[in-house]
Amino acid sequence: MTTRSTATRPATAEVDRQLLARRLADLDAHLRSYGSVLVAFSGGADSAMLLAAARRSLGAEQVVAATALSPSLPAVERAAAADFCTGLGVRQVNPTTHELQRAGYRANAGDRCGFCKSELLDTLGPVATELGLNVVATGTNADDVVAGFRPGIVAAAARGARTPLRDAGLTKTDVREASRRWGLVTWDKPAAACLSSRIAYGVQVSRERLERVERAEDGLRAALAEAGIAVRDQRVRDLGDRARIEVDSVAVPAVDASTQVRAAVLAAGFDSVEVDARGFRSGAMNELLPDPERWR
Repeated sequence: MTTRSTATRPATAEVDRQLLARRLADLDAHLRSYGSVLVAFSGGADSAMLLAAARRSLGAEQVVAATALSPSLPAVERAAAADFCTGLGVRQVNPTTHELQRAGYRANAGDRCGFCKSELLDTLGPVATELGLNVVATGTNADDVVAGFRPGIVAAAARGARTPLRDAGLTKTDVREASRRWGLVTWDKPAAACLSSRIAYGVQVSRERLERVERAEDGLRAALAEAGIAVRDQRVRDLGDRARIEVDSVAVPAVDASTQVRAAVLAAGFDSVEVDARGFRSGAMNELLPDPERWR
């Protein structure tokens, strides 16, 4: 049994390498077919890898990164996105989006992401035209489309956004591995969804709530560092007047026992704070949605 296992691992690894190579070749073909592209660049691992791939395929002159200025994008993410574009040698533009002017976005029902993505693509389309770029592309990957609950993907598709990572079959694992090989600093970057995703469905999204969540997460990050509690993923969820802290499950006991960490989140303006005993889970707010099937 040991011999079989030892022989199988290299063979499996080789298959994985070949599969990734084919998918990257397909990605290159998709990007070259565009001629030029405006990449919707949030600064996350997926859009960063797409931006780097576009530059490799088309050259810097035919690629522009668009990082929208929005109250739902934390300042720390905007700064990191700008640094990444500078390092890559790609032009970045920062159009302003106005999600908060859309009633459906403010209402924060299960289709909130659809209104957000609609605003983004309605903004980026004219920007691409003005810059003489042929298409707008997002960092949607092959895993995203089978995740189930993604109204934003539907909205982007309705507006003609291209999804080259998805079309090439690149998964999140593929994106991270390719990014690692290319030396991108984002290869192991934790997921960083927009600030509105922290607000419980049914609680209205407002600029004040988004700013409060951002203050709470900045405070949480600083308090964790000062307390010497190492975490990879962290969130502050806005449940109304109450905040819920999510961190890696192994760090939950230390965070739960820290009055310093709790105080940092309370200082942002919440009446009370709790620590989720289950730990960080991407998309945890969907668990509170009464009927997710309605929004698929």
